[in-house]
Amino acid sequence: MSDLVAGWRDRVRAATASATPLRIVGGGSMDFYGQRLAGEILEVSGHAGIVDYDPTELVITARCGTRLAEVEQAMAQSNQMLAFEPPHFGPKATLGGSIAAGLSGPRRPYAGAVRDLVLGVRLLDGRGDELAFGGRVMKNVAGFDVSRLIAGSLGTLGIILDVSLKCLPMPRAETTLTFELPADEGLRRLNAWNATPLPLSASCWHQGRLHVRLSGAESAVAAAARRLGGEVLEQAKAYWVAVRDQTHDFFAPFRAQNGAEAAVPPAALWRLSVRVTAPHTAFGGATMIEWGGALRWVVAQEEDDAQQARAWAAAQGGHATLFRAADKSVGVFQPLPPALLALHQRLKAALDPAGIFNPGRMYAEL
Repeated sequence: MSDLVAGWRDRVRAATASATPLRIVGGGSMDFYGQRLAGEILEVSGHAGIVDYDPTELVITARCGTRLAEVEQAMAQSNQMLAFEPPHFGPKATLGGSIAAGLSGPRRPYAGAVRDLVLGVRLLDGRGDELAFGGRVMKNVAGFDVSRLIAGSLGTLGIILDVSLKCLPMPRAETTLTFELPADEGLRRLNAWNATPLPLSASCWHQGRLHVRLSGAESAVAAAARRLGGEVLEQAKAYWVAVRDQTHDFFAPFRAQNGAEAAVPPAALWRLSVRVTAPHTAFGGATMIEWGGALRWVVAQEEDDAQQARAWAAAQGGHATLFRAADKSVGVFQPLPPALLALHQRLKAALDPAGIFNPGRMYAEL
């Protein structure tokens, strides 16, 4: 154990003994996500660096404070990538923060979510003990897969020390097509295309324009492009980065002019995860549709939109998350049924018995 991690262990044990909350901070690029920020800051960005990367095994292991850009650059040199296309939300984004947030980018429905590609993690728990879950190979789990539970836990279960992830080869060819379509027709076409063996890797509808990305072998991409038609989008890479990192014009009201988080967002941004067959809805304001129809971004203007967003998402087989807002009193995440909340509380108690890690970041009860 490094001196840095040894210092964390001592601080965690002291915090547990005194019931002092700790707020785990890496690059800080995702501080906007989740409920309130509470506790003494525990800075983890210093624990950085790629521990092991073997392109032939399609596995990379890196420490929590490693910049996402560094990880992606190293993989790109071997023509590989993180398939879940993690959002950065800024240049200081770290690998540990990305795993803790559990957010995936445009490629998610076609290549898998964060949790699907996590092979193993090392964790410092609330007792100051170092725990290891999973491993560095594809088939390594027997029993309860705790390493995947860490993805999306927002630092409430412990400090991620390092993580092993599955890598995927970069596609040989990529092109993005643009179609002028209303939302209903765009959803109809996406559902039809999803049912065919097309090399789809991303989709996004906004203001009457549907963008569809094709990725794969050159022959497959060319054949699919001829079949679908549409116009080829120039500067497609920049477009998908803007969608991924929310620098696209749709998200402009939630960001200050210098690209930082807006001090007081003028409205609330809801993230609705639903069935791909869910109809188009614009109960709030502006709308963006991703993931072949499974992800809906809705800008809400009224206070009662929270109840409407959650009711509509639940009716469509999903859930609603208050992604960006000045007032989060309605709760960021969909309320948990009592039985599921009890499971979360038992897991929290097992790994963080004193409740010191990021208290209330997900739910007030955690």
